[in-house]
Amino acid sequence: QVQLVESGGGLVQAGGSLRLSCAASGRTFSIYTMGWFRQAPGKERETVAAISRSGGTTYYADSVKGRFTISRDNAKNTVYMQMNSLKPEDTAVYYCAASRSPVPGRTPPEYDYWGQGTQVTVSS
Repeated sequence: QVQLVESGGGLVQAGGSLRLSCAASGRTFSIYTMGWFRQAPGKERETVAAISRSGGTTYYADSVKGRFTISRDNAKNTVYMQMNSLKPEDTAVYYCAASRSPVPGRTPPEYDYWGQGTQVTVSS
């Protein structure tokens, strides 16, 4: 089992940047594929990005391609998401999650462990 804690959220103006971090407990972080998700008020949770165990394979939702970058540091048990050119529609609670599947899943049900989330608010 793994416990996840997100950080790095906050309030930023449109066009600005934020870097989210997700720290994982345990010594087996590298066996999990990782993902970032977000949920805005009144909307379903959606996948933002995912990354394979080694970091060699990534997936991005069309809405964030070219603006967001997911990465991981297995030595630090941490996954990151660099968010640039933020838009008001990026406002949501952002969650990281871990999956025991070897393939980075593209939907929330494919993930087994979840963090508590961090709020990102982008003002216009």
